[in-house]
Amino acid sequence: MINREQYMEQIVPFIDKPFVKVITGIRRSGKSVVLRLIRDELLRRGVREERIIYLNFESFQWIDLKEAKALYAYIRGQAGDAGKYYILLDEIQEVDGWEKVVNSLLVDLDTDIYVTGSNSRMLSSELATYLTGRYVAFHVMTLSFREYLTFHDLQANDPTLNRKEEFQKYLRMGGFPAIHTADYGYEAIYKIVYDIYSSVILRDTVQRHNIRNVELLERVVKFVFDNIGNKLNAKNIADYFKSQQRRVDMNTIYNYLNALESAFIIQRIPRYDIKGKEILQTNEKYFVSDLSLIYSVMGYRDRLIAGMLENLVCLELKRRGYEVYVGKQDDKEVDFVAIRREEKIYVQVTYQLASQATVEREFAPLLAINDHYPKYVVSMDSLWQDNVEGVRHRHIADFLLDDI
Repeated sequence: MINREQYMEQIVPFIDKPFVKVITGIRRSGKSVVLRLIRDELLRRGVREERIIYLNFESFQWIDLKEAKALYAYIRGQAGDAGKYYILLDEIQEVDGWEKVVNSLLVDLDTDIYVTGSNSRMLSSELATYLTGRYVAFHVMTLSFREYLTFHDLQANDPTLNRKEEFQKYLRMGGFPAIHTADYGYEAIYKIVYDIYSSVILRDTVQRHNIRNVELLERVVKFVFDNIGNKLNAKNIADYFKSQQRRVDMNTIYNYLNALESAFIIQRIPRYDIKGKEILQTNEKYFVSDLSLIYSVMGYRDRLIAGMLENLVCLELKRRGYEVYVGKQDDKEVDFVAIRREEKIYVQVTYQLASQATVEREFAPLLAINDHYPKYVVSMDSLWQDNVEGVRHRHIADFLLDDI
């Protein structure tokens, strides 16, 4: 079990604080490991084992506790003595009415509660109603490039490390932790990831959102995967189906996109007017939570390389705590505007700076921005080293490991 330091650094300061810790992320991204790391940290701090109640609702062991009343009764029975209990509930969305249980435990017992779930909607509606102002949320993602190196016993600052070679492997393998626990070939990796994808589609999308037309849903998934890095919305997708002589209601497409987003298969990145400093409501982009999802469904496609690189940069910026947007600067587009409190960075992503025309196209939108925030052009060029009027160029392998 490898320490997910980034998430533990975020969560540990909230141990024993009066907030429910809600940990979300796509299935198999490592939420259960984070929960076990929290358990280990509690034991290290001297909390007695009998004071920790740990339940994983994907285990058949707890099949009889998937209803609110039964779960509440069980935990009350375990927490018989006075004093604080630490309650760790894994994949809590499997329990009907779990929000009421958590709320009651906060009221009735001295507790410190941690829950994980594979659906972003668990942070809305009833949870917000019952726990307004009493929870903090953390989002666990698949492995970053730095974490990939750690999983393979490599050090990012080792001068003998071939970063670019390892990045090529990371690009092809993706970041689901399970595929980095053994020496799998690409075919085996994509089979493992396809099984994850199928589980997410069935349990977190089809069942949870009562979707009947699974075939249409999967067509929408493939269309989004095939357009990674392109501006996209429900109308674009509906128009595509119309061109295929298949009429699809735009609201249906919109609902499917929302369902896929809530299950963390895709992530929507809105557009941002750099001059007007406002979020725009049209032509957002969608990225996947891990590139291996695309490979498992559609195979590896070299022609998608530019979008795949954008995808990796987007995920890394989100891991670093940035709010990420697609930038609009007059008639030009900036791939990413990333904002974190008072900080802001601008990033253009391209495959290669293969010609002077490409160089001008990628640098021009950043040079047109009249402020002093950091600006980067990121690509896979190994030879290009130039910075242009304060706009820095970075190889993507270096950018993903930089402190930004």
